[in-house]
Amino acid sequence: MPTTYRLTLTCSDRSGLVASVTGLLFDLGGNLGDTTFAVYGTEAEFTTLVDLPMAVSADEIRAEISGLGLPPGARIDVAPFERPDAPGPMGRVTHVITLSGGDQPGLIARLAEVFGQFEANIVHLEAGPDRGPGPRGQYATRFSVALDEATAATCLATVANTAESLHLECAWEKVNP
Repeated sequence: MPTTYRLTLTCSDRSGLVASVTGLLFDLGGNLGDTTFAVYGTEAEFTTLVDLPMAVSADEIRAEISGLGLPPGARIDVAPFERPDAPGPMGRVTHVITLSGGDQPGLIARLAEVFGQFEANIVHLEAGPDRGPGPRGQYATRFSVALDEATAATCLATVANTAESLHLECAWEKVNP
């Protein structure tokens, strides 16, 4: 039976970083689960849940990743991670909501309050400058949420109204379970 580890690597960004780390994990017999990668200025952060053979220890993973020639100051955190076979009801994404427009203080807090009013669970959140082809200064926020079917329509309408009051564009899609 494999062991699941949560691996987080933070270091200066460089081309090929994701390829070298994921290639190494594959060579160790790993199978990636939930994975995120982001660049914050010049720093990069790679986080993954990876299933590895029981014979592979956290110390071995750290040593192998350290041998990839990472930039000085790289931080590697590897720890066992126990997860259930399936997410609980509040971990199942039912809707993905994307908002875009000008950045402003309190934007995420205001929207998160709306989800709280409807006892919706934010399963995943991505927010930052919109790096697409549009005008500079735009901000994009993407919420993957678990909404109760009975309140979903009202919650989505409230999110749309809140977005409009913040001069944001709002789009959402229902995720099929």
